[in-house]
Formats: sequence, structure tokens, C-alpha cells
Amino acid sequence: MKRYGIERRQFMQYLAAVSAIPTLASSAEGYVDSAPSFKDTPFALGVASGDPEPDGVVIWTRLSESPLVGEITIPNAIQVRWEISHDEGFTSIAQNGTALAVPQLGHSVHVEATGLEPDRWYFYRFHAGKHTSPVGRTRTTPQRHVMPERMQFAFTSCQHYESGFFNGYPHMVKEDLDMVIHLGDYIYEYAGVDNRVRKHLGQEIESLANYRQRYSQYRLDESLMEAHRVFPWLVTWDDHEFDNNYADLISEEEGISPEVFLARRMNAYQAYYEFMPLRRSAFPQGPHMKLYRKCQYGRLANFYVLDTRQYRTDQPNGDGQKPKTGKALDQN
Repeated sequence: MKRYGIERRQFMQYLAAVSAIPTLASSAEGYVDSAPSFKDTPFALGVASGDPEPDGVVIWTRLSESPLVGEITIPNAIQVRWEISHDEGFTSIAQNGTALAVPQLGHSVHVEATGLEPDRWYFYRFHAGKHTSPVGRTRTTPQRHVMPERMQFAFTSCQHYESGFFNGYPHMVKEDLDMVIHLGDYIYEYAGVDNRVRKHLGQEIESLANYRQRYSQYRLDESLMEAHRVFPWLVTWDDHEFDNNYADLISEEEGISPEVFLARRMNAYQAYYEFMPLRRSAFPQGPHMKLYRKCQYGRLANFYVLDTRQYRTDQPNGDGQKPKTGKALDQN
């Protein structure tokens, strides 16, 4: 049986392959294209930053000329240069280096920059071949023992592409925010529906290619892209990044085998990591991913980022798989 782009008998082999991706990235020196040629800008998906610390932050991009059509045709790892500057004109460079965009991760780039000063704004950009990304803006957090005078943040969640335009983000961009927090449902996995404000591409997403295309469709929204460009984000997921109402290993659908369920979850988790500005500590190990963590903002605030899906018990109702109220009472 083959579903979600993987056969059951290949499941454990695929797990091992995905788990080995960090090794593949670090050992790709002999296969790196340091001077790639692109027909169009490879930075169509923009830039982002996240998980800020007092001395560093994650900066992100993903190389793709035509994100909705498919991945870059270059089969090798691509060398990407990055810079972080004190000023938008990049006359005072704070940190720089190179990173690998590997095909196993869809040529996404996650740089964990360190050696930065606490509680200040920085600007960053990437270079690949002859192309340069848009300039992003990010911020480090105050030192842990310092009490800042204030912190301003916005939170967002449940952004269903088909339900309307992302009109909240232009208002966020006008605010003096230190951080944006996304509480989950960054994408929705459903098939496209006619007569909506906007329409998802394709059917309900299942394969890794499906999930990558859906994230690309969302990230190409200019308002969302701009909010990622100008603020660091702290992100977590809910259910729709994978499948509606799932709880740990329990699917909303009856009769789904554990192998098939986990194969699809593996696709979803890998795509989530690829498209979010996350640290290596969140790198998925097959269908498992450590997303819970803490972000401290000086002595003023602690943000405890929860994973409310991967360790969840089945919800008492809402998916039709437990008795309705009357039947449940009759059992007592």
C-alpha cells in the first residue's frame, strides 16, 4: 500500500534517511555548488528570523525560483553567504558566514547567528550566486538579569488562506513590536474549495511535496512575507500544520494504520521545520519533533512555547470517535 509518498515497508528506511540529514548537510563539502546560476531570483519566499536570544537569533531563507511549481533543479547543496549588520546599509557588519542549502531540506537555510549584542536591532541578508535577498530586520532579547522598561509583541494564529486576506499583518508592521508570536494553524491542510476569497492549490495535502507547496502558497502572501521580514517570530503549531484534530498518534479518520499516519506526520513535520526560523534543536527525527521550549525576555517575561498536539490525549469530543454526551452518561 502506498500513501503520502511512502510505502509501509520503506517506512523505517525513510526514518533513518531523514534522521541522517544533519550528517548529509555537514558532509556535503564535495558536492557544494558555490557559484550557482539562477534564471530568476532564488529568494522568492523572502527572509525570516526567529527564536531570539540575548546574543543571537535564527535567520532563515529558502532558495526557490518558482515555489509553487517545484523545487530548484540543482541537485547539489548550494553555498549561501549571509551577513548581519548594525545598519541597513551594511556598512558595519556584526557577523557573517556561509551556510549550506541542501536538497534534502528543499534548499532551506537556518543560520543560528551568535556573538550579537543584547537588546538591539540588526539587519540581515543572504547571497546565492549573483542574487541577494531582501534585507530583513531582527532583534535580540535583553540579557536575562536585566529588567527592560517594556516589551511589545503581537500574536497571531489560525490563518486560513481561503477564508480571507491576511489584513492583520500590515497593521502589525506599522507597530513598534519586539516580536511576533504565532500560536499555530499557520497553514490549513484542506483541499481547495471553489467560490472562496482565495483557493488552496490541489487536494488535501499528504506528501512532502504537497506540504511544501502549501507552505509556499501561504508564504508568498506579501503581507505575511513582510511581517516575517521585519520582526523575529516565535512559533508553535496546532493541528492543521498536519491534520485536523489529531492527537499524538490518533487520527481524526478511522482505520488509518500507524505506519500511514506516521508517514504523513513525518512529511508535515519536515515541511514545518523547513519553512520556520527554528533552531537545530527542533530538527525533526522522522515523525517526532521537539518544539516545546522557553524564550526569556530579560526579567520582564518568560514565554513557554507549548506543543499541544504531539503529546495530547484524545479529545473527548469533536471528531466523532467517542460517545456522544447521552451515550457516555448511559455507561455510568
